[in-house]
Amino acid sequence: MPKLGLISLGCAKNLVDSEHMLSLMRDAGWEITEDMSEADVGVVNTCGFIEAAKTEAIETILETAQYKQTGRMKGLVVTGCLVQRYADEMRRELPEIDVFCGTGSYDNIVDAATAALRGEQAAYMADMTAAALDGGRSRLTPSYTAYFKIAEGCSNTCAYCIIPKLRGRYRSREMASLLEEARALSDAGVKELIVIAQDITKYGMDLPEHKRLLPELLRELCKLDFTWIRLHYLYPDQITDELIDVIAEEPKIVKYLDIPLQHVSKRILRAMHRPGDGAEFTALIEDMRRRIPGLVLRTSLIVGLPGETDDEFAELCEFLQNAAIERVGVFAVRLLPPLSARIEVILPRPVPHAVLERPQAKTRRIHRPVVAGYVPLFAAFRRFPHHFRREKVVNPTFRLRPLSENKPPVEHPCVQLLIPLPDLRRQGGVVLHGKVEPQTVPLLRLQNPRPVKPMPRPGRVAVEP
Repeated sequence: MPKLGLISLGCAKNLVDSEHMLSLMRDAGWEITEDMSEADVGVVNTCGFIEAAKTEAIETILETAQYKQTGRMKGLVVTGCLVQRYADEMRRELPEIDVFCGTGSYDNIVDAATAALRGEQAAYMADMTAAALDGGRSRLTPSYTAYFKIAEGCSNTCAYCIIPKLRGRYRSREMASLLEEARALSDAGVKELIVIAQDITKYGMDLPEHKRLLPELLRELCKLDFTWIRLHYLYPDQITDELIDVIAEEPKIVKYLDIPLQHVSKRILRAMHRPGDGAEFTALIEDMRRRIPGLVLRTSLIVGLPGETDDEFAELCEFLQNAAIERVGVFAVRLLPPLSARIEVILPRPVPHAVLERPQAKTRRIHRPVVAGYVPLFAAFRRFPHHFRREKVVNPTFRLRPLSENKPPVEHPCVQLLIPLPDLRRQGGVVLHGKVEPQTVPLLRLQNPRPVKPMPRPGRVAVEP
């Protein structure tokens, strides 16, 4: 029986694809191994969305290919978004790869692995929109949690995003198939169901019913034996009164919502091919906070778009101060090279200077730095992105299930953080104390801190036997 090892990179949607491929390989009689040195065939499922993801994918491919010399590996299969985006370039530049599979060819993984085992060169690049949306899964998450992908692809065509070219147009899964999978997950003991897609609020618009079916789907999911149901992501122009009512009324739905706004200037948003503006977003947030008790919001923003004026940037900062959004991810636009930098910040209101000056004050249960008064740091990041350095932090609270009873859990690499260098440790009263160390991040202690529950972000995942 041949052995296969798999490394999954990138987002949760990519992780579900990896689980689907593992299920197909097991059904075909392959043994799954966690040790690449024992694998007859290695598979790397890649991400190609941003520069850092591409770098990580190429490094992982080269590392895995070394097992052809040091282990028993006979062939290497590379799948996923990086292949879909750069298949021709990878064939020329990475001879270590034996077989390529695009995002429309996950169902060909058994044929791809068999070809690699025989030492053959092959490429499977089927139409992205023809790929099967349903299928079995060999889950890689802890037993109590599971990702639940309700759609594939995206049809929003945002100017800055390449997802439609990597995943194709938006395709919703049939509700009957989703509920069948959900019941199986519930019966298997899953307590936290994380509903994912590039845009879950558009679910159903491409089905024969041609209407937003997310509220109906959530009502049905809440009837099952889940404790928590998380929603990732809600696009602001697709949030309806019906959806708000469902979120407010169903106690199983976690009142933590990720709503990517990207900007608030109407001119900038139209340049991004995005709807809405600051006034609409403000009205939406006020309405949701009024109707959903205990609501916590996260959003993503893009700064430095060519043509963005200081007044438009000031408008964005003013919106952040007024909206008091609890979580904000900021991406700085880069043209050459096309690198999206990111900083995670968690505090919507300034903290008294005396509190900032306590270097010994720390928070223990965390996995991201808490930054007081994020607007000044936001401005510093926009003006001086080269003054920020990356630090990789291991989230000590999120571990994969043990690979076997005799082995400890595997630590999960969490987000890459951007930390100001010493000359920018003070910007408008913002101070960061200490240096990021593995598994611990020194933080500022707030006078009345809001509890922070870590939100794991999938990265490289070891395969369970």
